[in-house]
Amino acid sequence: MPPLLVAAERVAATVAQGVHGRRRVGPGDSFWQFRPYQPGDSAHRIDWRQTAKGQAVFIREHEWDAAQTVWLWRDGSPSMEYGSASGASKRDRAEILLLALASLLTRAGERVALVGGGDPPTAGRVSLSRIAMTLGTGKSPNGLPPMLDLPRSAELVLFGDFLSPLEEMDRVVRFFAQRAVRGHLLQVLDPTEVRLPFSGRVRFFGLEAEGETLVPRVEGVRTAYLERLAAHQRGLAALARAAGWTYAVHATDRPPQTALLSLFNALGSPQHSSRRAGAR
Repeated sequence: MPPLLVAAERVAATVAQGVHGRRRVGPGDSFWQFRPYQPGDSAHRIDWRQTAKGQAVFIREHEWDAAQTVWLWRDGSPSMEYGSASGASKRDRAEILLLALASLLTRAGERVALVGGGDPPTAGRVSLSRIAMTLGTGKSPNGLPPMLDLPRSAELVLFGDFLSPLEEMDRVVRFFAQRAVRGHLLQVLDPTEVRLPFSGRVRFFGLEAEGETLVPRVEGVRTAYLERLAAHQRGLAALARAAGWTYAVHATDRPPQTALLSLFNALGSPQHSSRRAGAR
């Protein structure tokens, strides 16, 4: 895990230069900003000293002091071990993204934890080492996160190839969404899975006891394969959208920084929308 942790910290350091803080309005003692008074604002929130300086009436806003808890999970099933010659394995990329996201969140003062990791949510740099150690031994045979009761209003980020049947994915998303957990799906795929660039006679081996399949001419099945993958991704996007979650796609031949920045900005956003990024 140390090389992955170093790689994740490098990715996080690059993205950290271009992200804004996760400051938001809420109960707290720290001053954030003044804003113009709007109909419906309580008169008790008016800052009379600032108002006396000009013609407008100003409201004094404070920063929300409560740190948020973000729960993380990555698919540890055998299918994630796949990696073509053009990139890292899906598992390696998922773990780099997870650790890099945890690094950004802890820098912002948030608490992070692994779903099913056994440790409570913690803040600070020590949490990264703890998560990395747990990832080194964690397995997920069925490719789906354990359906555990998380605190209401927590945020959940799932990294995986999400090639399980849509019915199973929908069951997981519904379970967490019904408990007011805000979620984010980042589908990590190898570029060969995205484009099926093979040609001629190819023998495919399953990584999860699916057996093997000999395709005499891959070009003849490419269109059908891509259509089926697109339909599966539309289904993932639809179930995420129905739950108010976000959905994005990341291919391992693309820079991890792009996916990480998009994901970090989506966390805590009041507007959730499904989208695809990085799969081209």
